Amino acid sequence: MTARAWRATALTIFLTLALTLSAGLLAADIYDQAVAHAGRPADDLQRDGIDHPAEVLRLAGIRPGMKVGDFLAAEGYFSELLSYIVGPEGHVYLLNNAAYDRWSEGHWKGRIEGRLPNVEHRTIDAEHMDLPDRSLDALIMVKVYHDLYWVDEDPKDLWPRYDVDQVLKEAARVLRPGGTLLLIDHSAKAGTGSQDAGSLHRIDEAYARADFEKHGFKWVKSSDVLRRPDDPREQITYKGPMVGKTDRFVMVLRRTG
Repeated sequence: MTARAWRATALTIFLTLALTLSAGLLAADIYDQAVAHAGRPADDLQRDGIDHPAEVLRLAGIRPGMKVGDFLAAEGYFSELLSYIVGPEGHVYLLNNAAYDRWSEGHWKGRIEGRLPNVEHRTIDAEHMDLPDRSLDALIMVKVYHDLYWVDEDPKDLWPRYDVDQVLKEAARVLRPGGTLLLIDHSAKAGTGSQDAGSLHRIDEAYARADFEKHGFKWVKSSDVLRRPDDPREQITYKGPMVGKTDRFVMVLRRTG
């Protein structure tokens, strides 16, 4: 190879690497910019340090133009961030069942009405989501998967007894092949399966992965960003001393088929 040809090859390699690095930085900026977006509620800003939303949404690779479901989204903390990430060409479904609508006290309305035109609230039956087949590019389940195994004896809570097998079939049905599922939940002790879902509102990570893999999903990657090694995994998660201090697993799964 002549010196001239070597210089041309080296320049091509340098430009390719520079463009690749620039593209990666630009993609990462989308998530940080969403978190830094002006006008986010003060309560959301307090959550950011606990939930690390930029890191987990970056891990899932959610991008502009996507159609994304936020499953049992409550007040829509993640729905708002997804709104900024997918942009005007994308769409976000803020999906609650009747119980989550009640618990959120309608705060999702103030969040999206007049503010987030690409976010659509729907009250769903999780076993029969009113969404077309293969209509979503991504679905996120943040600290709610364990609730599918929770049996609530108080009728005032409006919480149904779920057929979890059917709910996960629905999740697979509404995602397109190759679509992404982001799963985050409170860790139970290894080997406990779903037995702590009701009493502690926790679930075993290995059990969760196997559960989704039985329903047409393939594990892609996990992150330790929400790990808390100091959590003994013996206390309830949503009240008392463990609020905001639980060990949480984060995994990305891909819809196969």
